Amino acid sequence: MTLRTLDSLGSLTGKRVLVRCDLNVPLKDGVITDDGRVRASLATINALVDQGARVILISHLGRPDGSPDPQYSLRPVAERLSELLDKPVAFAEDTVGASAQQAVDALADGDVALLENLRFNAEETSKSADERSAFAARLASFGDAFVSDGFGVVHRKQASVYELASALPSAAGLLIAAELDVLERLTEKPERPYTVVLGGSKVSDKLGVIGHLLPKVDTLLIGGGMLFTFLAAQGFRVGGSLLEADQIDTVKGYLAEATERGVQIVLPTDVVVASKFGADAEHTVTSAETIEETPFGQSGLGLDIGPETGAEFARIIEASKTVFWNGPMGVFELAPFAEGTRAVADALTRVDGLGVVGGGDSAAAVRALGFTDEQFGHISTGGGASLEFLEGKRLPGLEVLGW
Repeated sequence: MTLRTLDSLGSLTGKRVLVRCDLNVPLKDGVITDDGRVRASLATINALVDQGARVILISHLGRPDGSPDPQYSLRPVAERLSELLDKPVAFAEDTVGASAQQAVDALADGDVALLENLRFNAEETSKSADERSAFAARLASFGDAFVSDGFGVVHRKQASVYELASALPSAAGLLIAAELDVLERLTEKPERPYTVVLGGSKVSDKLGVIGHLLPKVDTLLIGGGMLFTFLAAQGFRVGGSLLEADQIDTVKGYLAEATERGVQIVLPTDVVVASKFGADAEHTVTSAETIEETPFGQSGLGLDIGPETGAEFARIIEASKTVFWNGPMGVFELAPFAEGTRAVADALTRVDGLGVVGGGDSAAAVRALGFTDEQFGHISTGGGASLEFLEGKRLPGLEVLGW
């Protein structure tokens, strides 16, 4: 089957078009701290505006408990969109109520409105297909067509992602099309050498990806909190570092499979160990084999890959033609433990080929460390969706669009 794209909807001039974006941005005291997902939505929004469509944006933000919660309001996003689009963006105080109806009714050709947080309505994420369908029908009453452009949620069977796409003529937006193009390049005949860099806190979150990618990649670099389960699988003691003891046997199996397949799994040779979790913690660099021999003993916490490992990871990345990276190398939010992530990010900017930042915390990290989106081949907007795609899973939000 073929993904339905914007062209399949025909002329949208004067049509009311509901657009499911992923505007789930981080907020601090009501201020957006990273507008990357907002900017990623602009291409589709502008394409519809240029056609003279009446654009109705819908999105979630955070995890409200199925009822209105001011800290999760999309109002700051409407204000940022207005700045980026250089035109007013109407904001509805609800999602399917009187305010939303008024905002939709007031739209002229080329106008844009944003409805309040979808997850202020429990039906959006309900486990009941009937409840989700009923909510989708209320949303559908506002539009003549539906464009799905929130790649970060296509792995979720939610009303605005799945049922709404069946309730109206529907198609994928430009962002989803671009994300799929990149992910297919990663899975279908990637240019070699092909390196995957995995970090983040838990190895259990990445098991499906590791298993699915082992037959496809040349090199797998392991950092972040998950590295300590790999070290433990090799018999090393890891002090008070994050460890998923129940995954050690599974990791041993992957290490053995990698050897059989000729895939190189590269683990850190040195780590940054701290006395506690905090920016003011005492810390030292030690060999991955001697984590418990630092002054912090068995309570020492590994919070980043070491400089020797960072340099080796960078060398491998820069020598690769295709690189996918998901998950920070350490606790990048704390300055003393950000250098491993910085080394990987910097190397990724110099890949002579396709370098992909796999969304989620990785995308937040590169921006927090001062890198720009333009320095990378691609920054995904969907960490979880990207990983599930790379695991070979079918994603409901794409299947309903014909993919």
